Amino acid sequence: MSIYLDHNATTPVDGRVLEAMLPYLQDCYGNPSSGHRPGRESQRALQRAREQVAMLVGVQPSQVVFTSGGTEANNLALKGVMALADAGSGLVVSAVEHSSVLQSAYALELTGYELAVADVDDRGVVKAAMFEQALNEGKTSLASVMLANNETGVVQEIARLSEVARSHGVVMHTDAVQALGKMPVDFETLGVAAMSISAHKIYGPKGIGALVMDKGLALQPMLHGGGHEAGLRAGTENLPGIVGFGAAAEILQTELSLRIDHCGQLRRHAEQALQKIPEVVIFSQQAKRLPNTIFFAVQGIEGATLLMSLDRDGIAVSSGSACASGSGEPSHVLQAMGVEEGLAHGAVRVSFGSGNTVEEVDLLISSLQRQIESLLKLNSVWA
Repeated sequence: MSIYLDHNATTPVDGRVLEAMLPYLQDCYGNPSSGHRPGRESQRALQRAREQVAMLVGVQPSQVVFTSGGTEANNLALKGVMALADAGSGLVVSAVEHSSVLQSAYALELTGYELAVADVDDRGVVKAAMFEQALNEGKTSLASVMLANNETGVVQEIARLSEVARSHGVVMHTDAVQALGKMPVDFETLGVAAMSISAHKIYGPKGIGALVMDKGLALQPMLHGGGHEAGLRAGTENLPGIVGFGAAAEILQTELSLRIDHCGQLRRHAEQALQKIPEVVIFSQQAKRLPNTIFFAVQGIEGATLLMSLDRDGIAVSSGSACASGSGEPSHVLQAMGVEEGLAHGAVRVSFGSGNTVEEVDLLISSLQRQIESLLKLNSVWA
């Protein structure tokens, strides 16, 4: 038995995406910057993929800058904007951001920029008043709040926060990597100036993402070299990855509603069963969340222990963000929400995908019940 329930970490490559990529891994190998026929063929494929990605999020192709993934897109947004900001400027990020945003912000703080952190409530939601208070703490040039949290699945009111940022003359960025593929994502509706997305969360390949930008936004590139990506991201393009991203984006446009409905049904089924287990605490249940995500803890059991126990049953889940696994520290998201440290150490994330079934959810619940009973008995023996 092998059941994969960690789709927030990554998704399997769709067979149709792989089929679209294969020619560009072997036969169509021209450099898109070359002027000969193979190069022109590659350039056409690159631009077609740019159009597919742009159409998915409601922008013009020229607004899509391809990167190596969501982490680079986040770094480019934060560092690229702040490099051109006035002296003494600062930035604001929320307390529950992905590590690529938080660590970028801390790195900027070390170089002299002021950093303010917007708090969240006990559901993990950034309220407009909290956000505006953080903006007022300094001479803010940039703010970054993620659209959907990778651990809790909580969806932030980015359109409202963007209004607040604009009223203060602040550039607004959102990390939409986790949201894409699980909810509608429209750049103009969100009202942001920049948005990060990635292919491997939507059944595309790893190693390719994009920063979607407002046409008037000025950025300092992080990589210097050729004039690739309108001069904003030097380096020969990862054409197979870009083609795969485009194919995944086109497929998603027609299948998003089905994926949302399917995952929502699985989550409801799972949560109804989890609520019958007395030791289980589900986080952020009263907030708007991604339809595929459940973040919960079992009182008295370490999340890492439960994860390994489920793994022995052939069930793959996560103890939080894949990027922070192995740190030994409780989730910074739960800490920001005020969750007691002992309970936070027990956190487990289940994230469904389009290939999961109700039968797999039932097997998860059955395994959880067995593992919880066994681990709690073991704990009582050692107590």
